[in-house]
Amino acid sequence: MGGFNIFVMRAVLGAGFAVVLMRMFYRNAHPVYIAGLAMFMIGVAYLLEYWRNRKSGR
Repeated sequence: MGGFNIFVMRAVLGAGFAVVLMRMFYRNAHPVYIAGLAMFMIGVAYLLEYWRNRKSGR
């Protein structure tokens, strides 16, 4: 699977989880905060992938 497809999947899942989490805990959250949380979650996914690949020597 290509890198762009993985990015799209992570972006869709990150945005979906961000919306669900913000709506559960902060009902009237501004969409900018939701987008910020989605970007943060995508960034953490890439950081963890880098860390995992660095540890395994790939």
